[in-house]
Amino acid sequence: MDNEALLNLQGYLKFFLILIVFVVFYSYAFSIYRRDKKGERDFEKYSNLVHDDSVKSDPLEERNNNKEINEKESIK
Repeated sequence: MDNEALLNLQGYLKFFLILIVFVVFYSYAFSIYRRDKKGERDFEKYSNLVHDDSVKSDPLEERNNNKEINEKESIK
């Protein structure tokens, strides 16, 4: 391959790579927006972790230990 063909190939690869990255990040941002609007998850409480990150602060979500233990046992 000559130099001009390699430069063209490099340009096309960069364009498609940027396009793929744009689509992935845009779909991720849209999914966060959709979940926030539906009320599936409150992302605002996660953003408050930046300001309230002490050891004494309350947990954000309650954990169901029985469910986690049953899942671990079923994997074994």
